Amino acid sequence: MEKGRWSSEDAPRASMPDELSHPKFSEWKFKLFRVRSMEKAPVQNETPVEKENQPELAMEKTSSQGSVMRLCFGGKSKENVESARGRVDLKLQEIDTHMNLLKNMCRLCGIAIQKAKGPSHEVQGVLEESSRCALRRMGCKLVTWPEVILKVFKVDVTTDMETVHPSLFCHRCWTAAIRGGGFCSFTNTRIPDWKPHTSQCNLCFPKKSSFQRVGRKRTKPLKSAHILPKRFRRDSSESSRVWRQTTENPDGKEWLKLSVQRGQWVKNITRCQRDHLSTKLIPTEVPADLIRAVTCQVCDHLLSDPVQSPCRHLFCRLCIIRYTHALGPNCPTCNQHLNPSHLIKPAKFFLATLSSLPLLCPSEECSDWVRLDSFREHCLNHYREKESQEEQTPSEQNLDGYLPVNKGGRPRQHLLSLTRRAQKHRLRDLKNQVKTFAEKEEGGDVKSVCLTLFLLALRAGNEHKQADELEAMMQGRGFGLHPAVCLAIRVNTFLSCSQYHKMYRTVKATSGRQIFQPLHTLRNAEKELLPGFHQFEWQPALKNVSTSWDVGIIDGLSGWTVSVDDVPADTISRRFRYDVALVSALKDLEEDIMEGLRERALDDSMCTSGFTVVVKESCDGMGDVSEKHGSGPAVPEKAVRFSFTIMSISIRLEGEDDGITIFQEQKPNSELSCRPLCLMFVDESDHETLTAILGPVVAERKAMMESRLIISVGGLLRSFRFFFRGTGYDEKMVREMEGLEASGSTYICTLCDSTRAEASQNMVLHSITRSHDENLERYEIWRKNPFSESADELRDRVKGVSAKPFMETQPTLDALHCDIGNATEFYKIFQDEIGEVYQKPNPSREERRRWRSTLDKQLRKKMKLKPVMRMNGNYARRLMTREAVEAVCELVPSEERREALLKLMDLYLQMKPVWRSTCPSRDCPDQLCQYSYNSQQFADLLSSMFKYRYDGKITNYLHKTLAHVPEIVERDGSIGAWASEGNESGNKLFRRFRKMNARQSKTFELEDILKHHWLYTSKYLQKFMEAHKNSVKAMQATFNPEETPEEADNSLDVPDF
Repeated sequence: MEKGRWSSEDAPRASMPDELSHPKFSEWKFKLFRVRSMEKAPVQNETPVEKENQPELAMEKTSSQGSVMRLCFGGKSKENVESARGRVDLKLQEIDTHMNLLKNMCRLCGIAIQKAKGPSHEVQGVLEESSRCALRRMGCKLVTWPEVILKVFKVDVTTDMETVHPSLFCHRCWTAAIRGGGFCSFTNTRIPDWKPHTSQCNLCFPKKSSFQRVGRKRTKPLKSAHILPKRFRRDSSESSRVWRQTTENPDGKEWLKLSVQRGQWVKNITRCQRDHLSTKLIPTEVPADLIRAVTCQVCDHLLSDPVQSPCRHLFCRLCIIRYTHALGPNCPTCNQHLNPSHLIKPAKFFLATLSSLPLLCPSEECSDWVRLDSFREHCLNHYREKESQEEQTPSEQNLDGYLPVNKGGRPRQHLLSLTRRAQKHRLRDLKNQVKTFAEKEEGGDVKSVCLTLFLLALRAGNEHKQADELEAMMQGRGFGLHPAVCLAIRVNTFLSCSQYHKMYRTVKATSGRQIFQPLHTLRNAEKELLPGFHQFEWQPALKNVSTSWDVGIIDGLSGWTVSVDDVPADTISRRFRYDVALVSALKDLEEDIMEGLRERALDDSMCTSGFTVVVKESCDGMGDVSEKHGSGPAVPEKAVRFSFTIMSISIRLEGEDDGITIFQEQKPNSELSCRPLCLMFVDESDHETLTAILGPVVAERKAMMESRLIISVGGLLRSFRFFFRGTGYDEKMVREMEGLEASGSTYICTLCDSTRAEASQNMVLHSITRSHDENLERYEIWRKNPFSESADELRDRVKGVSAKPFMETQPTLDALHCDIGNATEFYKIFQDEIGEVYQKPNPSREERRRWRSTLDKQLRKKMKLKPVMRMNGNYARRLMTREAVEAVCELVPSEERREALLKLMDLYLQMKPVWRSTCPSRDCPDQLCQYSYNSQQFADLLSSMFKYRYDGKITNYLHKTLAHVPEIVERDGSIGAWASEGNESGNKLFRRFRKMNARQSKTFELEDILKHHWLYTSKYLQKFMEAHKNSVKAMQATFNPEETPEEADNSLDVPDF
């Protein structure tokens, strides 16, 4: 749209306003008038006595609807419009005088604009071309005067009001701003403090200076005069009255009509004469009541974008907003409090009536009656016709409206190929038009207008796919992935902060969309998933445990008991508080709990007895986890992790003995269900340090077993009781916690009191006899020696107890390490059978190496099994198969020995599912029934065909496999579900998370590992990962191309006899 076309008198009335009301104005409530100040000034023929005699009448006039506000801004009461002498209220004249004086003052320095020689400038305006060029040369890129004034004079003029602040500033202040380059001021300009008009206004009623010359009494100056030149005094004194020349007396002056004078005062506030339509365009046949109904109560024009106040009065949206900004949040009609945010759209039938209102076309050549909703388009058609007629005359062509003609030289470049500065320069006119439209129609939301234009352009070009994405983004549905999804992707792909931020910037720059969320959003999302976010309560309160619930990661040495020597702990440990971690884990399972209740048709009234939670505890050493971050050698570091798994949640109904299971962990041996509780840099064989660090954990667990937890699940408070089962320990850790001797001890088993010789003679018939309480009693006997026995006699009495048991473990079998230990034993049996040790009782070391090399070559050739230094879980699973035994039998010379090996492996493969299965009675009922028979056959085979190896000796796990498996399965129902495989699988996660969060401080490094490992096991994030599994694999291959070698499963040392 060309410049200057809309400024003519014939332009349509629906052009854009010049200013936009600032949103902060609605929060400011300037009450310029009091009720007493609204009283009318007494007329000359009304004496004070008469006024005193009519106090009630004065109060009625003051509180009536026809107040001064209504007189000035749209009131129709004749009593307030016309007085006895036809004069208006004196207060309105004072306000009008005050505003006229403000027009002659400088906003910044406070002097009269006439004193500063040069043109004045609008405070809220846009920079002129000369000013913009001058500031641009000095490096200033600001485009509006409010921004420049804020930079130079440190004054925010965007919140100015017309009734309080001047709208212009002088040429001196302009010079100071230009000289400062738009950044600073080299002059000491004192900014005056502008205040609203009062009865003691210094601008309208200046105080007499004490240094004024005393002399002959002069004429009293006008109230409206200030320190202004005479011409301005005359103008300002006459501005309080509105005069006009009449035809009868051309040189004389007379009063204007009060409605006209009121309209001129309103014009100073609303400035809507060129925007809103006059009521004179309505036909005279329309009833007067209907005209008043469609008339704005502020500007007396036809309603434009009508809004309705809570007091049910109608106004133009722009007029009422400017009115409330100028004179406070009061209704112009009834003077009630009015908040602009409470304005609503009128009823639909009223809007339909208003749109169908007929109006007379103002064009002289046209006398049509046009509906209000099509009036703008009708006027635009007339305007375009007039323009086309003007363009036919070359002398009257508006050359400014045409684009510059390219007369050679460099061709005009495409808009997208220009720099950002050149793009702004070329689109400046369009930008101003869009901004003006947004200020008038959309409340200043330029972004929405531009996005809508782009959306319409895409629809017009049949690019509906991109248009749908844009529309989804505009509606709030297309702002990229959910923060939880981004957090799950980062944790499961092991991206560090820098790697994720690089991916975030790359995707955003490539696609132009913010698909991934920034890091600060992820940090806010992870707070809800980490312990310390949910409130809870224990009844009764836990003993020696704080009642605070917002506890995050704490120091694992917080419960460290200072020894006599005051030696500080040479270790680093970080952990969650046990009860806080359990609450977070239960809240993570909230959806599963409610789903279990719905599946079993259990309503809230039946769940009064509370829930029972069974927790499996695991603890194991991770070996050497050293990581080299800087110069120097890598220092060996050993770490231990204590974790727990929620195995099941059940509820017992009233009147029933058996509980109903509403949640059962489907993958109890997965690293996704094993939640870390404590991480520590300590050797698992360091009994003292391990006891000191895990001591507070044991105390918290003991206190929780004697109380019940109250938390909100499904919108209701529910109670939970906990049962802890320490079954996720390997042989070494059980001996540490129960205070037993090492695995090479004479007392072979942690479940019974058998010695190694007794176990080899009787391999099957044994029962579980050890317990935690019995081990404590035996420790006291070991410590006190009440019978004064010798060391061997005392050791035989306590059955291998040599230290104080500090944590209760459940008598069970670790299925993972049992499988590894038995595979190690079979690996040695294969070597002996290849070398025919049954014929050569004492082979040399070189012979054994040769047999082992032969076995490795055969397994690599037939089974593609690479030799390993130490037995691990993957190697054990592939070794203990029928195919592996058949490959080994090719190297065994004797046919009888081959059959024995095959039978031994067949028996083992029939027994293995019983202790490896999560639920043997369901998964392998036949093998469970035949286990005792198969174990006896296996023991007989070892005692006969392989007696050379098991004469007086047997391995720990082989003894447990043959003697204790049926009893454990009968008591617990399963062995494989309670194994430590999930905790063992987390060892490789520790190394990957440590590499992901590599930092100089091991303390902060351990905190990050613990935090991200907890997030890795979150059920909430796992559900997002299931939905985005394919995208995660693609991103992992894209942003993390370096493949890390597969971490071998934790191995087990088996002593060689």
